Amino acid sequence: MYLEIPKKFSPIVNQARQVAQEVFRPISRKYDRAEHAYPKELDMFASIMDGMNDGAPDGGAGAGKLARSGGNGAPGNRNGTNMKTVLGLTELCWGDVGLALSIPRQGLGNSAIAAVANEEQLARLGDTWAAMAITEPGAGSDSAAIHTTAREDGDHYVINGEKIYVTAGERANAVVVWASLDRNKGKAAIKSFVVEKGTPGMTLERLEKKLGIRASDTAAIRFENCRVPKENLLGDPEISVNKGFAGAMQTFDNTRPVVAGMAIGVARAALERTRQIIAESGIDLDYHTQTWTQPAVSRELQLLEAELEAARLLTLKAAWMADNGLPNSKEASMAKAKAGRVGNTITLRCVELCGSLGYGETELIEKWARDSKILDIFEGTQQIQLLIIARRLLGKSSAELK
Repeated sequence: MYLEIPKKFSPIVNQARQVAQEVFRPISRKYDRAEHAYPKELDMFASIMDGMNDGAPDGGAGAGKLARSGGNGAPGNRNGTNMKTVLGLTELCWGDVGLALSIPRQGLGNSAIAAVANEEQLARLGDTWAAMAITEPGAGSDSAAIHTTAREDGDHYVINGEKIYVTAGERANAVVVWASLDRNKGKAAIKSFVVEKGTPGMTLERLEKKLGIRASDTAAIRFENCRVPKENLLGDPEISVNKGFAGAMQTFDNTRPVVAGMAIGVARAALERTRQIIAESGIDLDYHTQTWTQPAVSRELQLLEAELEAARLLTLKAAWMADNGLPNSKEASMAKAKAGRVGNTITLRCVELCGSLGYGETELIEKWARDSKILDIFEGTQQIQLLIIARRLLGKSSAELK
């Protein structure tokens, strides 16, 4: 693994930065205030992104391309879709996290389709904007405890249950629903199903009002005798104790580094603006003298920068491992845990360091602090990530270490 950003990714990083600067930032406050209003400005950007992906020789970027490499750890160094997506979304979230989450055809459900769908499903569903429905009122961080069921009935599965906190649940064209084929067989029976918008029995219950990422809609959805064609079950329909749930969880090994990159982007935005404000106040940020000889604010900023760099390197490693076909469950959780915590810590500290400017709405710093909190919660909370890391380090199963 090389620590430098691959030169071939410079164009997409620069393009993402331009979109963040010229498109996202100017409308950031507008859609923060107009919660649940769809950002029409994203339609053109999504079309451009689709065109770039269609012609990309290396598979493109984005949630819909996050399949793992076929590599098996053989000699060589691959930097592909996972790395590109992490780098691009880091820049977009430097602009606005909620808007980045609202880009059509870039939902978490698209990542699930890319991770476990077969060739026929990829061809049929690859261009669908898909949300992901996992969390339930009685099953939050423990995805294996979900109660939603999928009962086989002829050429269909009949889904019953309730899902909450579905990102882009109202706007997406389909929802990837996690449900159990047989609750008596535990987590191995949990499969994911693509339920298209408008399917009878699928009802949007409400949209949540949130602390941050207000440009992104978050829905609660109920399924009552919702009939889904058998061909919309993603992956293998057989219940396998060895790989049943692991196939679904692979989605998270791909997407957790992406969420870590999002946290890095918003934290970097807050740090950069805080440095500017402090420099404008006449305090020189000197990197050439010992920190204990500098003003407290300079020392604090350098400590925050060090924490952010540590999170960034962990994130790049997790994405690189996915691109190279290496098992990265532990590293993905490490990146998500570190970046989620650091991102929230940095943005909140920047609010404090900037005083009234940081707290008021004349700057985006207070918004970045609100937006950053969700990045430490969704895709697995901070506490769940630490539990996963402990299991991997100690060689314990989920039953052995709860």
